[in-house]
Amino acid sequence: MKRERIDSVDRNLVEDIERLRREARGTPPGVHRDGLLRQVKQAEAILRMRRWATSPALQSPK
Repeated sequence: MKRERIDSVDRNLVEDIERLRREARGTPPGVHRDGLLRQVKQAEAILRMRRWATSPALQSPK
C-alpha cells in the first residue's frame, strides 16, 4: 500500500514535469517561460530525492 502511494506520487511528478516542459516549449522566451523551466528543475530535484530516499539501499536493517 505504501509503495503504491509512493509510485503514484512519483508518477504525478513525472506527469507534471512533462506538462511543464510542453508548456515551456510553446511559450516565447521571457519571464513566464523561465518560471516554467525553474518549476521543471525543482520537480526533477524532488523526484530524484524521493527516489533516493525510498531506495532499497536506505532501508533500515531488519
